Amino acid sequence: MPEPAIAVRGLVKRYGGRTVVDHVSLTVAAGTIAGFLGPNGSGKTTTIRMICGLLTPDGGEGRVLGLDIRRQSAAIKRQTGYMTQRFSLYEDLTIAENLRFVAGLYRLPDARAAVAGTLAELGLTARRDQLAGALSGGWKQRLALAACIMHRPRLLLLDEPTAGVDPKARREFWDEIHGLAAQGLTVLVSTHYMDEAERCHTIAYISFGRLVTQGSVAEVIRDAGLTTLVLEGPGAAQAAGRLRGAPGVDQVAHYGNALHVIGRDGPAMRQAAEAAAAATGCSLREADSSLEDVFIQLMGEAQDNMS
Repeated sequence: MPEPAIAVRGLVKRYGGRTVVDHVSLTVAAGTIAGFLGPNGSGKTTTIRMICGLLTPDGGEGRVLGLDIRRQSAAIKRQTGYMTQRFSLYEDLTIAENLRFVAGLYRLPDARAAVAGTLAELGLTARRDQLAGALSGGWKQRLALAACIMHRPRLLLLDEPTAGVDPKARREFWDEIHGLAAQGLTVLVSTHYMDEAERCHTIAYISFGRLVTQGSVAEVIRDAGLTTLVLEGPGAAQAAGRLRGAPGVDQVAHYGNALHVIGRDGPAMRQAAEAAAAATGCSLREADSSLEDVFIQLMGEAQDNMS
């Protein structure tokens, strides 16, 4: 078996006596797209920065692209593209000027050819003379991605790359990412969007600095052990009041005129849901648990590392 692109074990990072990353272990196979999920402040960005060599772990070990994260961090950085949450290029320069600047930073031997090739690859050639500050969110995102892949990295780290971008631009961005992965690039992407998580080959969920689960989407949903029931009818709002806090009921969520009821104790929850449906004139059926159901459950069960 080929060596994973990312194989880190027991990563720890502390700030001021607080442990923000608590013994996180993560494995990502080469040429795959891995989703990294969790609420704000959960340790995703800190973990990503340790993986790419920008931060030194206080504990743990591992290899990225076959290189030791402690002893060879400089070499890891040279083979990694890192796209941050915030647009960080120069808004008073054009697209082409920004890419020429980045090519200089990487000391690319033929900067002119590298810029032209990257512009063409990301569909930016026609806009090459537009100021970066005048671009829409989707085009800024595309420019930021172009800057990250100019030096042909083997690993691409994306920290919530589609925040504030419209659905069409998000979909086009993910088409680009899958195209890059098909060429052998490994991608680790943090996101809050469930539809984006479902586009990943594998996902990992971190909460309060601790890795809670990882695997394919199907594996994560299966391992959560949730049951989801749907109540439908004009009495759904009344049924919600009956079900909150009922035995076996962990979540109650409205979806239009339907009510999703979720929990780990299926028999107890079903009994409570049947009683509520009968009392309010709602129909009742079973449904597949969603990735969102699983993550809401995990968030509720995680323990705050601030306490």
